[in-house]
Amino acid sequence: MSRRRNAEKREITADPKFNSALVTQFINNVTRSGKKRLAENIFYSAVEMAGQRTGQEGLSVFKKAVENVKPVLEVKSRRIGGANYQVPIEVSPERRVSLAIRWLIGYAKQRSEKSMAEKLANEFIQASKNEGGAIRKKIDTHKMAEANKAFAHFRY
Repeated sequence: MSRRRNAEKREITADPKFNSALVTQFINNVTRSGKKRLAENIFYSAVEMAGQRTGQEGLSVFKKAVENVKPVLEVKSRRIGGANYQVPIEVSPERRVSLAIRWLIGYAKQRSEKSMAEKLANEFIQASKNEGGAIRKKIDTHKMAEANKAFAHFRY
């Protein structure tokens, strides 16, 4: 982390199929070892599966899932007078989206279905219904922030 300047934010180009920067960001997070085409195929088939299983449009299921998983508060460790405090802070909008994406992918990987596309589709469906691992992670994060509300005055 640089002490001189803040890093410049790069502009994310929209994906060709849905024309959405959020989709591009999600695909970039799914990508492993530079295999972006494979990640695109996984994501598009997951969205298609989610759409078929819910009877709604697949992209709207995905967007609802990301919206439901976004955290509002999180805790940061802060050392004050020899003691470490978990200080609750608000999450910036960009970080909310990236945390939601990271949690959705992480909990999809832990699922027991066969393919990654099926895992993602089921995680999208559950998250859009406010269920599943990613939603549990958000709730736990909020509970931690709520429990440490007394240390909010140590905020930076």
